[in-house]
Amino acid sequence: MSAENDHRDTGLLADEPSHLSDAFVETASLEAAVLDAIADGGVEDTGDVPEEDSSADANSEAWLPDSADTDITVEPEADDSDAGGSTAAEPAAVGATAAAASTAVAPPTGSMSAERIALKALEQRLLGGERKLRRREVASGAGLSLLSARKLWRALGFPNIGDEDVAFTERDQAALNTIVDLVRAGKLTEEAAISVTRAIGQMTDRMVVWQVEALVEDMVHQQGVSDAVARKRLVSELPSLVDALEEMLVYSWRRQLNAGVQRLAVRAEAGLASSEEGREGDEDDAPLPLARAVGFADLVSYTSLSRRMNEKTLAQLVQRFENKCAEIISVGGGRLVKTVGDEVLYIAETPAAGAEISLALCQAFTEDEILPEARVAMVWGRILSRLGDIYGPTVNLAARLTALADPGTVLVDSMTAAALENDERFVLLPRPAEDVRGFGEIHPVQLQRGSGRGLVLD
Repeated sequence: MSAENDHRDTGLLADEPSHLSDAFVETASLEAAVLDAIADGGVEDTGDVPEEDSSADANSEAWLPDSADTDITVEPEADDSDAGGSTAAEPAAVGATAAAASTAVAPPTGSMSAERIALKALEQRLLGGERKLRRREVASGAGLSLLSARKLWRALGFPNIGDEDVAFTERDQAALNTIVDLVRAGKLTEEAAISVTRAIGQMTDRMVVWQVEALVEDMVHQQGVSDAVARKRLVSELPSLVDALEEMLVYSWRRQLNAGVQRLAVRAEAGLASSEEGREGDEDDAPLPLARAVGFADLVSYTSLSRRMNEKTLAQLVQRFENKCAEIISVGGGRLVKTVGDEVLYIAETPAAGAEISLALCQAFTEDEILPEARVAMVWGRILSRLGDIYGPTVNLAARLTALADPGTVLVDSMTAAALENDERFVLLPRPAEDVRGFGEIHPVQLQRGSGRGLVLD
């Protein structure tokens, strides 16, 4: 896997994203997944919603009213009819959803199907009520120009909504007011507000997709129904789970925030001080603010294996890989940054912790009866942490070393080896020098278990 990471701009004036998520708010992402699951339940597609013409917003970008009082400045009505076609598949679904929602307030004569009634009840519960508001009404209620409101909505992952679409609830209004009030109170800058909002949108969207697929898979196995039937049945199953899932979400966020403050703020200076040993100060990563052990674990022959597997077997293999990685990394005190197919990226606060995790991962895959062996590499150095990901030469070098490692082995670089050489828990075996793209000649060192038990898993 390439270690290069590309991210879009996060400022208020950033270009519109090339892909818009189905997420509406964190809980409304569930709605999008459910709508996909019961697409044959009577919702008619009303066609694409055209892109808005942002030129009408060009003179009203400010979050705050122009005057010092509380007057609300609402941008003039924009003509969206000439904006052209949509750039992604989602707007068509948005049109269908908005149409279904607007008709749900005053349903046509005749009775709705049981599925439609259940879906409407679930939507109102998740969104906090019926959709009664249009986008300009919500923006006006927050004292924002439509352009500024749209930037926040797009950061959350909302698809494009037309001026006449009745798509928002009073809870949407309250959420917009919450983030805007933080900016007006001076607690967040506009740029920080966009970045924090995008973090919420992207993480909850991924979380909801994960949860929905897990629930569907569980129903398929436990109830003996097909995937299609399980997706329809999800609408009736979710109401009994929503409150518990929401409670766990908030609980986990608070725990993770506390751990993040300790890791990224309280102990950051001590980590930098410990990383000074053996450095001359002119290294490529010297200006970066965090010292971390960065590791990659890459399954061997995953591509060829996946071609021979059916969908169910492949899903089980991927889930087994991710579960095993997450368990070992968390037990070792590290953090799983991301998984990409057959590869996992993780970090730890000390070189010893990174080494223990790396050896445990390598051993676990070697001994696993289903998963193939893994190539593992770890580098102790400095990184930049942004947008939930990590960047810098340390990350790139760890990725290059992974490609050099033999199956079932762990490689580190010479500087990481120097940080571990006096620790009897590890054995270090120098390997021949290698010429690595972007780094020149490096001196890999194979890491092996020394004394001690290593990580102990329950």
